[in-house]
Amino acid sequence: MHGLTKMIKVEIVVPGKDAAPIRSLITASGATGYTAVSGVSGLGHHGPHSGALLFNDYDTLTMLITVLPPERADDLIGAAKELLTTRSGVMFVTETFVSRPEYFQ
Repeated sequence: MHGLTKMIKVEIVVPGKDAAPIRSLITASGATGYTAVSGVSGLGHHGPHSGALLFNDYDTLTMLITVLPPERADDLIGAAKELLTTRSGVMFVTETFVSRPEYFQ
């Protein structure tokens, strides 16, 4: 695909108070980085969520996004899936393509 390299993108939305364990899983999986977006709003299984910060970033949702080579993604996906059995949150996993694969090795 136009000289791009296939990778796996993992997006996890959790309450802000649960973002730290997800960040730890991402780092432990060997991902070279992640993007964290706090104040995420939307409508889901637990009803509407406002993106407005109330008192701190623990009171809102956070979305963590990372991209990994396919061979490293399974460990993160399995660990995050296990963690989300005991916490509120959702995970999205998609194939994506990157122009600079060396950033994700």
